[in-house]
Amino acid sequence: MRRNRVSESSPLACVIGEIDLVRSLGIAGIPLAVVSPPGDFTRYSRFTRIAIDRIDAWRRPEELVDRLLAFGRSQPSKPILYYNGDWDLLLVSRFREKLRTAFHFVIPDATLVEDIVDKARFRALADKHELPVPASAQISAGSVPRVDHLRFPVVVKPLTRQHQTWKPLTRAKVIEVESAEELAELWPRLASADVDALVQEAIPGPETLIETYHAYMDADGAVAGEFTGKKIRTYPTHHGYSTALVLTDADDVRELGRQILHRLDLRGVAKLDFKRHPDTGRLYLLEINPRFNLWHHLGARAGVNLPELVYRDLVGVPRPPASKAQPGVRWCSPWRDAQAVWTQHVPLLRWIPWVLSCEAKCAMSWDDPLPFLGACTYRAVQRLRPGRPELRPIG
Repeated sequence: MRRNRVSESSPLACVIGEIDLVRSLGIAGIPLAVVSPPGDFTRYSRFTRIAIDRIDAWRRPEELVDRLLAFGRSQPSKPILYYNGDWDLLLVSRFREKLRTAFHFVIPDATLVEDIVDKARFRALADKHELPVPASAQISAGSVPRVDHLRFPVVVKPLTRQHQTWKPLTRAKVIEVESAEELAELWPRLASADVDALVQEAIPGPETLIETYHAYMDADGAVAGEFTGKKIRTYPTHHGYSTALVLTDADDVRELGRQILHRLDLRGVAKLDFKRHPDTGRLYLLEINPRFNLWHHLGARAGVNLPELVYRDLVGVPRPPASKAQPGVRWCSPWRDAQAVWTQHVPLLRWIPWVLSCEAKCAMSWDDPLPFLGACTYRAVQRLRPGRPELRPIG
């Protein structure tokens, strides 16, 4: 059966997000507008037609909404809106009625979004729907933590992650704490940073035991596309950010992921993070992210392009025949993974061929080489300018 191609005259996809999401749409031949800061990888992709200066969705959401509306209303047909981070998700959800006047998009129910993103509310949601989450307790910056019912070690994570307040505390996603005394020592630092947090019993084992389920549930409640994967490496090594990933074909992850999505009636895209207990094999649900993410680049390379399926549904173009993602397809962020392999003592002579053979790479591709070159050139020029603004690290 011949696949229906997306027409060049089709509506733009408008991406508030990063290069891997851009790549997943570009692979499908979908024309793009990106909402990003100057010098960002996304601006140099050959798939990008329009670049819109980004405004902080956390501090100035109304201004960003006004800028998006001005762009959307200037187009001959409503663009399809994609969102990559937690605060982008919250922005689209909280201003959904305004944004729908100028965009098409998929997003779960507004209350469900708030319940999932706020980890204290997610704890209550998990209890209500009997989701397999580790035991936890909320701690507030304004009160002494009480976690007598929890078994140590535990992990401490912000209720809603904001890098500007969390990264001064740690480079990792969470802080692992071995005892009640250690938690008591950490609490003043959280209070000083005004960070409310969730304390959760830690599931033992390395990050490679974290497995993920990715899906797009359409408006009728059917799973239109799905795949599973797991982490290869993170940086930092413990509780770090992904630097290398691989797709899998895990039946139990897929089945449990589907069950949870149907139990919550979550329409739209979602990523469910599980950790497999090293002794029992039981899967524990760590979090749900009802938004687009870097894994979609990997899925697109493996034959299941969730952002493309969303686009086709919203513009009324038939989906391609359903297919299964090819297991073993890999993604890496070369400069971040270099840090990870250095700390894990992986020989460079073994790592370099491995990186070159990865099917998906962040910002590096022979068929789209300018994102990395353009971003590096921009940063080099900015560093030579007097009174230059502080630049964020590449990636």
